[in-house]
Amino acid sequence: MAVDMRGKDLVSIHDLSREEVMQILETARWLKMHQKAGGVFTPLVGKTLGMIFHKPSTRTRLSFQVAMYQLGGQAIFLSAQDMQLKRGESIADTARVLSRYLDGIMIRTFAHADVVELARYATIPVINGLTDLLHPCQALSDLFTISEKKGRLEGLRLVYVGDGNNMAHSLMLGGAKAGMHVVVATPPGFEPNDDVVRWAQEDAALTGGSVDIVHDPMAAVRGADVVYTDVWASMGEEAEHDRKAASLRPYQVNQALMNAAGPQALFMHCLPAHRGEEVTDEVIDGPQSVVWDQAENRLHVQKAILALVM
Repeated sequence: MAVDMRGKDLVSIHDLSREEVMQILETARWLKMHQKAGGVFTPLVGKTLGMIFHKPSTRTRLSFQVAMYQLGGQAIFLSAQDMQLKRGESIADTARVLSRYLDGIMIRTFAHADVVELARYATIPVINGLTDLLHPCQALSDLFTISEKKGRLEGLRLVYVGDGNNMAHSLMLGGAKAGMHVVVATPPGFEPNDDVVRWAQEDAALTGGSVDIVHDPMAAVRGADVVYTDVWASMGEEAEHDRKAASLRPYQVNQALMNAAGPQALFMHCLPAHRGEEVTDEVIDGPQSVVWDQAENRLHVQKAILALVM
């Protein structure tokens, strides 16, 4: 493949070519195998990643920080309280200054437009660690996990059950690039963003995949290769939890839903999980669950992204 991605931003999977998506996954596969065999690979010696966090994080912060360390570089944590952004400095000026000090920026924030603007004015790669619209690094890690477990991606049926949120958006975009059949089962009024659905369907038309939005979770999961869910209220939506929970309760992933999917179906969740809400203990701790492999693979895929773009 050998696609040159140096200097490229990762704001949305929709912005990547199919070849670039596959290159990230293949690079992650090699990096993981190399590390497990005791090998060392340090292409980022002397390079620094700035990590801007406007939202709390466990997996994103640890995986990127460890990834930079294992690749030979270093990562600097920048909270909202530590930066002049909180005091009114523009995103454009922040991007220009950080570009003089750093070799890459990872940002985890609320407004997707802020990441788009940061990438527009930065002269170094900008990586979207999460916004209210998209979660591309997580979805790429999920594709990697599915390919490990199933041996392929093309033609597989991935069913996301729950709120049509940033995770649903990135799974649609990633699955479409990989030629998968992605189904989002969500209550009326909770559907994914119309623009993201359109982008994903356009991508799927080029790869032989498909993207569909439905409302019946039990019918949606029949024959699924993957059943995926996420929390009912994302960070920043806590005040809406009770309202959302009332509508989403019939979309809980429990053993009855997994039985309808069949024994071939993997269960996935990006974590943190609210056990007893969107998923039961029986499922997340059960034999079909791959959530811990999924969490580990954030490290390997983000190492691949960093090594390729920095």
